[in-house]
Amino acid sequence: MAYLWFKSFHIIGFVVWFAGLFYLVRLFIYHVEATAQPEPAQGILKQQYGIMEKRLYHIITMPGMIVTIAMALGILWTEPEVLKQGWLHAKLAFVAVLIGYHFYCGSLMKQLAENRCQWSSQKLRALNEAPTLLLLVIVLLAIFKDGLPTDLATVAVIASVLLMMVTINLYAKKRKRDQEKLQNPSAGELVGS
Repeated sequence: MAYLWFKSFHIIGFVVWFAGLFYLVRLFIYHVEATAQPEPAQGILKQQYGIMEKRLYHIITMPGMIVTIAMALGILWTEPEVLKQGWLHAKLAFVAVLIGYHFYCGSLMKQLAENRCQWSSQKLRALNEAPTLLLLVIVLLAIFKDGLPTDLATVAVIASVLLMMVTINLYAKKRKRDQEKLQNPSAGELVGS
């Protein structure tokens, strides 16, 4: 019974953790893009995003990570033999990368608060896809365990990376076209309005 409780709260913890990580970097994107706004809007937006980032990181994302890890330790306590399985070693390696990503986001948050962040919104959009890939691999390992078809999993990860890259680039082109239209409306558009 303890295993089921630990597993339930482990799943709840990682859902909260990932939700926080997904939204946190999205806030970083808005924070960076606020720099293009004139004052006083720029200062107001950056201050508000900073508050939102800190609350999200400390009140949602960090507790989600702690619950996930604590419940994972509980699962290992109830089933210590799983520590001998190769899939778990691989999963733990990806979780270690995820924890590094989590703390790197905390570092980026501090850089943004101090106006030292060098990341563009485009690069942050790409960074925002990292937890998606980690989630994909971690869940596949947890479900398939040692039976994970690595050839299919590799194809799925590569296809996901390519799809994300294409989507980010298409979105960047669309945003650029939309901004150009706002700044330089064509004569035909002015006549029709």
